[in-house]
Amino acid sequence: MKLFSVEKPGVYTTFQDLGRTGYLKYGVPASGALDRFALQVGNILVGNQRNTVGLEITMQGPELVAEVDCVIAITGADLSPMINGERIHMWKSQTIRKGQVLEFGRPNVGVRAYLTVNGGFEAEEYMGSKSVYEPAGLGRKLEAGDELNGNPQNQITGIGLFHTEIPAYGREVEVRVIKGPHDHKLSSDVLEQFFTTPHEVSPQSNRMGYRLVSDGIKTDHEGDIISDAVPLGGIQLPANGEPIILLADRQTTGGYTRIGTVIGPDLPLIAQMPPGGTIRFKEISVEEAQELAIDQERIFRIWERIVR
Repeated sequence: MKLFSVEKPGVYTTFQDLGRTGYLKYGVPASGALDRFALQVGNILVGNQRNTVGLEITMQGPELVAEVDCVIAITGADLSPMINGERIHMWKSQTIRKGQVLEFGRPNVGVRAYLTVNGGFEAEEYMGSKSVYEPAGLGRKLEAGDELNGNPQNQITGIGLFHTEIPAYGREVEVRVIKGPHDHKLSSDVLEQFFTTPHEVSPQSNRMGYRLVSDGIKTDHEGDIISDAVPLGGIQLPANGEPIILLADRQTTGGYTRIGTVIGPDLPLIAQMPPGGTIRFKEISVEEAQELAIDQERIFRIWERIVR
């Protein structure tokens, strides 16, 4: 069923779910939503499974004309979403009527918004995922004239998060990091500089990784290692002292020293950082990171039970 007609595609709008698994060994990136929290919450609010594909909208949103009545939610960055020119609530399910226009205005907070629709969007599946990864020809970004199809069902609207449950995106964030696995190659001075220096997000950042400008880090290592597998959130530290945070479209292996890994619950803060924003890193233990991940999963399951 035709859900929306695309009048304007936005700067970079793609289908994303939680990514493809099992193909890193073949050199295929996992891809998927950069802000996994926002996508999962959006799907919960409209009654979908958390891995249902949605639209990831970067900076400037699309203009979509509804072809049927359907229930939607918009989460993640506040890009001033509007229906027929009237601002709408974020982090809340609502109905858009046939003929109404969903559009976006100026970015307020964050970089990436997520549009989910009850029943999900129809999209091509590649290797078990509908996530777009354009460099390998796995799907493409939205273009004017596209049709967005789906199979909407009856769903209660008006379900949303309390304001205290909505992430606080910002231009200055502190994210938690598990140190390693190559920290033994670095001096205590380099480690101290890394954890005490503010790091600025470079304009040369994308879905593959965020490059940081880090004044003050004077590395004392060559930066290269024998290539090994790189995890989501891994922080490479090349010899130039400018860290790279690896994200959803990252390569599957890398040959730079890794000083640590950003924990999963904090990765959305990275994904929503604009160029020029600053990041500070805080070391925590594996056990603390596991507890935080368990707590977040527990919250997801509570919200799912409430909606259903």
